[in-house]
Amino acid sequence: QVQLVESGGGLVQPGGSLRLSCVASGFIFRNHYMNWYRQTPGEVRTSVAGITSGGDSTTYADSVKGRFTISRDNAKNTVYLQMNSLKPEDTAEYYCATYVNGNLLRGQGTQVTVSS
Repeated sequence: QVQLVESGGGLVQPGGSLRLSCVASGFIFRNHYMNWYRQTPGEVRTSVAGITSGGDSTTYADSVKGRFTISRDNAKNTVYLQMNSLKPEDTAEYYCATYVNGNLLRGQGTQVTVSS
C-alpha cells in the first residue's frame, strides 16, 4: 500500500522541541523529494521544509529557518522534522508529502500545539 504515516506531534510549551517522523511505504522512497507542510483550519497549506532524494539539499520557509531541520534516512524510508524553539504560531497540523506517479501523496497528519 502506498502511504505516508506521520507521528511525533503533541502539546509543547513555547520554546520547546518536537521531532516529527514520517514513514513511507509502497514506493521507492529514496527516489523522491520529500516535503513537510502545515495547515491550520481555514488557512492555506504552507510548505515548511523540503529535502532532496539523497538528502544533500534542503529548503525552509523563512518562518522556520534556524529553528527547524529536515532530514531523512533512506534505509528506514523515513523523513524527519526536528522543531526547536517552538512558537505558538507554529501550532498546526503537520504532514509529509511527495508526488508519486504525478499524484500528490500525503499522510494523515500529526497535530502540533504550542501553548503554555
